[in-house]
Amino acid sequence: MASMISWQMTEPGKPLEKVEAPIPDPGPGEVLVKVAGCGVCHTDLGFYYNGVKTKSPLPLTLGHEISGVVTAAGPDARQWEGKAVIIPAVMPCGKCDVCNRDLGNICTAQKMPGNDIQGGFASHIVVPSDQLCPVPVDDQYRPVGEADVSLAQLSVVADALTTPYQAIVDAGLSADDTAIFVGVGGVGGFGAQIAKAFGALVVAIDVDPVKLDALAPVVDKTFNAAEMAFKDLRKAVSAFVKEQGKRRTEWKIFETSGTAAGQKTAFGLMTFGGNLSVVGFTMDTVEIRLSNLMAFHATARGNWGCLTRYYAPVRDLVLSGQVKMAPFVKTFPLSDINTVFDMVHHKKIVQRAIMVP
Repeated sequence: MASMISWQMTEPGKPLEKVEAPIPDPGPGEVLVKVAGCGVCHTDLGFYYNGVKTKSPLPLTLGHEISGVVTAAGPDARQWEGKAVIIPAVMPCGKCDVCNRDLGNICTAQKMPGNDIQGGFASHIVVPSDQLCPVPVDDQYRPVGEADVSLAQLSVVADALTTPYQAIVDAGLSADDTAIFVGVGGVGGFGAQIAKAFGALVVAIDVDPVKLDALAPVVDKTFNAAEMAFKDLRKAVSAFVKEQGKRRTEWKIFETSGTAAGQKTAFGLMTFGGNLSVVGFTMDTVEIRLSNLMAFHATARGNWGCLTRYYAPVRDLVLSGQVKMAPFVKTFPLSDINTVFDMVHHKKIVQRAIMVP
């Protein structure tokens, strides 16, 4: 009998355990996907290192940035058999009140691989079929488009690209705006590229010179927050925006570092009519003057996942080459997952790590 391999978290901080089991059969409304790649996200590290609780009990296979090929399907999902797909990181039920009002991000019946259901650090995964994003491929399952990108690499579309994309859409970003990204690792780096594709003036802020150097060719300006006091940083950003002939009001600020320091910096950059999108996650608390929102007539909102209908536009940005992926990702054998988790946790790798079975 054919078997599947998964790497499961049995308890936080303990090495992930390799588990071999029979390949499951998809039920009604489900498909079985042979995993091509699964990205390592900051959220996975939160579950593993920081004790963030998963919805499903342990042991659990983590991983929610997944691409692959449908190898079997339930009786009502046969149309997906043989197709290459990206599996959304957050899959709303599509039937409840909030879903019917296009608010699937807050659907309480949503399924997130590696949290609500078994995840993608495995050879196979069973998922609902009604939220999948198809990927055009040739007969060798290579994605078709201008960009030289593999199906495994497209796995990170499922969170690192689509989550900032929805944040950008929700912020109402246009070519007239300035977009400021605080923290330009995986999510922030891709978000900055997407904002550039929208035509905005894009400023990237981080404390890691390597990340800033990598992103510099595809944004308008970079600032190292570790090299200047915050007041000087704010003045420098404001001066640059003015030099470029852009408004000094209504900045779109995206907190994508997932750190307390980054959140404090992002909130401090708030300006009149500004919009702060909190995209990164941290368990740490931040002390801020909330009344700044009132004084600036500004907006702050959180961003959880991305509606499935936005996946195809993001996929197309990558396949067309408007958003560069290859320099910002790196693949590893799935068997190296414990080593890779340690590398990512200790910031020994700049690129988005992708595990390949």
